Amino acid sequence: MARRELTDDEWELTEPFLPIGRYGPYPEHLREQFEGVIWRFRTGSQWREMPPEFGVWQTVYDRFVQWRRATTIPTGPTGGASGAGAAHG
Repeated sequence: MARRELTDDEWELTEPFLPIGRYGPYPEHLREQFEGVIWRFRTGSQWREMPPEFGVWQTVYDRFVQWRRATTIPTGPTGGASGAGAAHG
């Protein structure tokens, strides 16, 4: 069973705001990838330390970068994700 960072109700509210983009991810992996991003910031761990149930860490990181560029995830003084992707590891 996969570790869950969000309840089903929270995911239902969040999913429509996540752009998928031209290439992937497969929609069935979108929740796991988003929850991997939440796990990364909740724990403060490096991307490379991400448990495999969230997917390959590089894929989750790339998805985070796409969401950040699409301003889905706020950055800067109030957003908390500033500089989060400065190093892949």
